[in-house]
Formats: sequence, structure tokens, C-alpha cells
Amino acid sequence: MAATAGDPWLDGDAGRLIRPYTVSGGRTRPTVSFDLLTLVMATGSRPHSQLGPDHAQVLGLCGRPVSVAEIAAHIRQPAVVTKVLLSDLLDCGAVATRKPTLLGPDSPDLALLEAVLHGLRARL
Repeated sequence: MAATAGDPWLDGDAGRLIRPYTVSGGRTRPTVSFDLLTLVMATGSRPHSQLGPDHAQVLGLCGRPVSVAEIAAHIRQPAVVTKVLLSDLLDCGAVATRKPTLLGPDSPDLALLEAVLHGLRARL
């Protein structure tokens, strides 16, 4: 088994050496509801309790606003595992979240968006 240089817990042939249920402590439900587009950002507050290396990795990605989906992709974990880790960080005050903004009555005109799409396809 050869671990990759960037991630000692990732084997080139076998994949992640730590299984998702281990990362989340066997939990399958976060304590807080997250959308995949929820933006997460570190607060600068250090967690009072000792969290695992996966929590530290997630916290390291939150230096700027980043979506739950992006975090899951970076840590190579399913979204539900990522949400469990984020809920732990949110519960201890290490991160803050912002729900995605829904488009209201001032949303872009559908005809304009279709025209942009046709223009982009024509350039390809």
C-alpha cells in the first residue's frame, strides 16, 4: 500500500484508508441542517474540546467563505460526513454559516440567460 504524498490517509490503489463512518464517529445525522450551498467560514475561535484531524482539515478550508459541497470535495468525503464534521465545528463556535440566497423577484431574465448560453455555445 502506497500512501500519496499529499495525504497519508489516502492509498493510490485502495482509496481512503479511514472509512467515512469512522470519520463521523458512526453518526449519520448532523446536529444542524446544512444545504450543499450553505457557506461556511471560520470564526477564529478555537474549539474548547479536542477535535480530530478531519475537523482540523475542514477548519483549515474555512478561511474564506466556502460551500459545504466544496468542502466535501476537498476532503473526499460524502456530503453527510462533511455535514457531521461541520455541525461539530458549528456547535463549538469554530465556524459560522450563511444559508444560500434565494433569487427573488429581481432574478435575471430567463430570455437573457438563454441568449448568453447560446452565445457561449456559439463560441465553442
